[in-house]
Amino acid sequence: MNIVYDGTMEPRAFKDVIGQTIRALSAEDPDVIYLDADLMSCIGTCGWSAENPTRGINCGISESNMIGVACGLAATGYKPIVHTFGPFASRRVFDQVFLSAGYAKNDITVIGTDPGVCASFNGGTHMPFEDVALYRTIPTATIIDVTDVNMLISVLRQCKDRPGVKYVRVGRKQSAKVFADGEQTPIGPAIPLKEGKDAVIFAAGIMVHEAMQAAKRLEQQGISVAVVNVFTIKPLDTETVTRYAELTGNVVVAENHNRIGGLYSAVCDCLAPKNCAKIDVVAVNDEYGEVGPQDYLQKRFGLTSEHVESCVKQLLGK
Repeated sequence: MNIVYDGTMEPRAFKDVIGQTIRALSAEDPDVIYLDADLMSCIGTCGWSAENPTRGINCGISESNMIGVACGLAATGYKPIVHTFGPFASRRVFDQVFLSAGYAKNDITVIGTDPGVCASFNGGTHMPFEDVALYRTIPTATIIDVTDVNMLISVLRQCKDRPGVKYVRVGRKQSAKVFADGEQTPIGPAIPLKEGKDAVIFAAGIMVHEAMQAAKRLEQQGISVAVVNVFTIKPLDTETVTRYAELTGNVVVAENHNRIGGLYSAVCDCLAPKNCAKIDVVAVNDEYGEVGPQDYLQKRFGLTSEHVESCVKQLLGK
């Protein structure tokens, strides 16, 4: 896999690439139908939807109904892709996703934008620290925490034809570039980004960049740290997680989510019976969100590379 991470930012913003990819998939596959909850302007699909009203449907601020519409479309053979902000794509529509999509075996893709602190100035009401926890309880659901725009393109293309409920959590702003243009990131396998022998950081989403920066500084201090991008939170790549835990004996999980129910919980579920490593977490410590710029919020909730670095050192007793 062509990994190009050097800490620089990708010039393309997620919001633009989401819209571009939806338009491309719709052009390629007549069964793709895109639905939104009055947030088309947030991902650049307004103009396209106006020109293609039967392919891009604005359901209004009625998210639960939107899921029902999507499931009806799926039941008749279409491939619906649904978008709204993360809290509305998870806690507001949970019953409809669980029953009308999951239980009824209707295949839908749900994009939840601005997860966790990415919600920034939209504040605590729009800041989902629990979305992964909710979707993890849906049997056979797929949960992706996107790393960069190239992964986003690859993942959305796979989700279109993947059975079941797919939840894609992704920001709308720019991110650090990790994968080369055109790189394919198959859903499922975790992706080792850096090797190390003293500890491993399992990270997802915006925390991949923070983990890589922390690992770089730790290396300069003589601490060898592996970084693994666990972007598929469900189904978890238990083989890779176990291998790196056994190799290093020290595990830190870094996620833009409540420490309850997310990637940390999934990793603990995997490793607890094996008793092969010490484990700690850098995540939101069971709190509600608040308003502020993302860099402030990452410091406020302990989601920075400095927090990751400190967590690793504490785990190692340094």
